[in-house]
Amino acid sequence: MVMKNVKNVNFWQIDHKVKSIFALKGIVVLSSTKAWQKFGWTRKFFEEKPKEGYFIWVKRQPDFPLATCITIASPKIYQNLSNLLVIEKGIRAKANVFCNAEKNNLCGKHLAKGKLILKEGVFLEYNHIHKWGEKDFVSPDYEFALEKNSRLIYNYQNLFPPENLEFKTTIHSGKNTSSNLNFVINSLNSKTKVKDTVFLEGKNSQTVVRLRLVGRKKSQIEAISQIFAAAPGKGHLDCQGLLVDKTAKISLIPQLVCQNKEAQITHEASIGKISEEELTYLKMRGLGEKEAIDLIVSGFLKI
Repeated sequence: MVMKNVKNVNFWQIDHKVKSIFALKGIVVLSSTKAWQKFGWTRKFFEEKPKEGYFIWVKRQPDFPLATCITIASPKIYQNLSNLLVIEKGIRAKANVFCNAEKNNLCGKHLAKGKLILKEGVFLEYNHIHKWGEKDFVSPDYEFALEKNSRLIYNYQNLFPPENLEFKTTIHSGKNTSSNLNFVINSLNSKTKVKDTVFLEGKNSQTVVRLRLVGRKKSQIEAISQIFAAAPGKGHLDCQGLLVDKTAKISLIPQLVCQNKEAQITHEASIGKISEEELTYLKMRGLGEKEAIDLIVSGFLKI
């Protein structure tokens, strides 16, 4: 899906070309390369001088959700993005982030390193949606820094997987912060590696992490979920996998590391299959087997 209406899209890139930039008063939007040149302070957040990607600096309360779209539209494109989002103190914001391939057979490569800085008292809802072709390679690596009293809701959804997905998320949690992370991945003819790590570094920091992973035909999923508690705080991992096909494989590895006696961190993990009773019930109601399976999977993926 290519964005047709870019009126309120803050940053839109196809292949390596920036198609449009849209900024409102109090919101700075630049390519990462230009931000590196214009604002020296951004350089501490980039590992090296960016080749491409976006920089968004939210300095006042936005009236609309932030939005970005990164698309691969040509064969064998190799994107290497460095993205930076900085939200100033006390702001409430929502971001809708779309990354996709325009066609199913482009054999593209999409690498993205993102850093998101939530200053004191910020609330951010971050909706991250991926849609890829069957032969693409995708590797997003996002790091969130939550300053005092900030709150993050992060929703990641990938219902159209690439051939290879390597997905990494890291959360650094300051004092009195909270994060709610939801990962939904539907894997088909693909190899998926997921690693999410939350560091509870400030007093009274909290996190809840939920994974819903579906293994369809010829798919392999490995998911590592970690919580490290260095300060008094609370965390919970909820990892669930659903095997739909006998050629699929799912591996769930929850890990809890507690370094503070006042911290409380827990986890639950399960891998199951579609119930024959549930499948029979839906078929008796007139659904074909594929329709019934799709309905069950759709329900499982809702968090």
